[in-house]
Amino acid sequence: MIKEISNEELETLVSLIHRQYGYDFSDYARSSLKRRFQRFMGHAYIEEVTELSDKLQQDAAFFERMTQFITVNVTEMFRDPLFYKTLREMVLPRLATYPTIKIWHAGCATGEEVFSMIILLQEAGLLDRCRIYATDLNAVSLHKAEMALIPLKCMKDYTQNYLQSGGLEDFSGYYTANEEYALIDPALRRNIVFFQHNLVTDQVFNEFQLICCRNVFIYFNKQLQDRVLRLFYDSLAPLGYLTLGLKESIMFSGESGRFDTLSAVHKIFRRKS
Repeated sequence: MIKEISNEELETLVSLIHRQYGYDFSDYARSSLKRRFQRFMGHAYIEEVTELSDKLQQDAAFFERMTQFITVNVTEMFRDPLFYKTLREMVLPRLATYPTIKIWHAGCATGEEVFSMIILLQEAGLLDRCRIYATDLNAVSLHKAEMALIPLKCMKDYTQNYLQSGGLEDFSGYYTANEEYALIDPALRRNIVFFQHNLVTDQVFNEFQLICCRNVFIYFNKQLQDRVLRLFYDSLAPLGYLTLGLKESIMFSGESGRFDTLSAVHKIFRRKS
């Protein structure tokens, strides 16, 4: 039976990982982080926290395996379809006024939301003048995103999401399929750059008209949320757009005054000039 991780043991794990590997989980929400470590122990057939600590100290490959497990985010194409419908109607027409458009998907996981975005951009006639930067902490997730292979069994649900988002084309025209996987059309992916970026420690690397960071904030405590919001503010062009997940908010952040709210329901914000 797996022993529950105490608060003291959790802090020891976080300190060990930071000291030995340079990954800083100190400002992640404690309840969520504890659950993820606990699930990983079950996955790895480890019953005691001391055993987990020993393996982390002795085996870098084991640490990478654990990091991949605890940082994987659930994602899907056109998740929350009405959010994408709002993007189509409120944000893309304004992005169309820029000669070039830079978009950052922060915490892109395995890429499903990035692929949703490029379809929106294609249908709006904007893809050719866009550069999309897709980043994540998890190298394995990024590799999967670059491959652009999606289990075929998911595509029926994704087609419904697409239609509910306001899509009018034949969704199957955006991918080719075999018996197991759908491959997103390489021509659509030509303007995507995938690379590792750590929201906790890395800095601004460009100026963007749109930043999408959906369902990542829920894993951060308030201090880290504020720090990342400052990063996003500094990374946005004046009047650039920021989108978060439907369960996330900037309302209680000290940085909230630097953004206007375009849609409180769909969590779409705009940087003040």
